[in-house]
Amino acid sequence: MIDETRSWGQRGAVVVAVAGTVLIAAGAFWLSFTALADLARRSGVAAGQAWAWPMIVDGLIVVATVAVVALAGRRTAWYPWSLLAGGALISVAANALHAIVAADADVPAVLAASVAAVPPLVLLASTHLTVVLVRSRPADSASEPEAVADVPDRGASEPVGRRRTAARLREEGWSNKAIARHLKVAPSTVGRWFAATPTVPDVQENPKDLTP
Repeated sequence: MIDETRSWGQRGAVVVAVAGTVLIAAGAFWLSFTALADLARRSGVAAGQAWAWPMIVDGLIVVATVAVVALAGRRTAWYPWSLLAGGALISVAANALHAIVAADADVPAVLAASVAAVPPLVLLASTHLTVVLVRSRPADSASEPEAVADVPDRGASEPVGRRRTAARLREEGWSNKAIARHLKVAPSTVGRWFAATPTVPDVQENPKDLTP
């Protein structure tokens, strides 16, 4: 009963945290969106099309952040990381330039650029936090029978499901450390699983052995 109450409390905390980060991300996106749209209009983009430019730039940040979290530990994660870095750099620079262009004459350019750089950075951080919170929601113990404590010195008692999952992730290119984090076990345990994988020798019958 205590564990169930604690689980519901954790779920509630995650829901509140996700809702808060979503609201923060929405506000940061709106501030960055209006600034980038105005910068696009000032740069010669038609007013009816200026909205597309911030959607492209900040939208790339959101999509790349989700991809980075989804592909964590895989070899292909470098690509969304590159897109995320590029999108964040463009958004921060564009917001800062817009602030310098549109700020009042009595406001220092450094101050205006620093204030304008906050929304895209907050958008990046809040999006990443939202995805992490959603993925780390406490799972129902009844629906995950494999979520048992790891026994490092009892190879025969390791859950078969965990080993199969580890083997599948290894085939997909995951490292031992990434697999260990995903399955919540020690990296040495994952290494022992693969080292202990039985190999069946190719044995051929010798006709001479069948002679009485």
